[in-house]
Amino acid sequence: MKLIRAVIRPEREEAVMSRLEAAGLYAVTKMPVLGRGKQRGIQVGAVHYDLLSKLMLLLIVGDEEYPQAIAAIEQGAETGHPGDGKIFVQEVSESYTIRTGEKATEVVAE
Repeated sequence: MKLIRAVIRPEREEAVMSRLEAAGLYAVTKMPVLGRGKQRGIQVGAVHYDLLSKLMLLLIVGDEEYPQAIAAIEQGAETGHPGDGKIFVQEVSESYTIRTGEKATEVVAE
């Protein structure tokens, strides 16, 4: 299993979600975050915005599904400008269902 953490522009949420759903990936956690990348914020006139609004998506997908998830996020989030975001992938060794206490070793569609 893989944990995919994607930080994207908030205005690209609908495009990314549509691409994920088209790939059959429905389970996602979304949260608004503040951050900055290599550009260290943005300068608009005399005002410097140090932290910018972003959207973080968290997905757990099977090892065979994660390339499609990465492609869906990239295609939906890309504008071609700095600040499009980042995708991080981590290995997940265990997960538990809170309701049942059941341990899952692979992603199972419900």
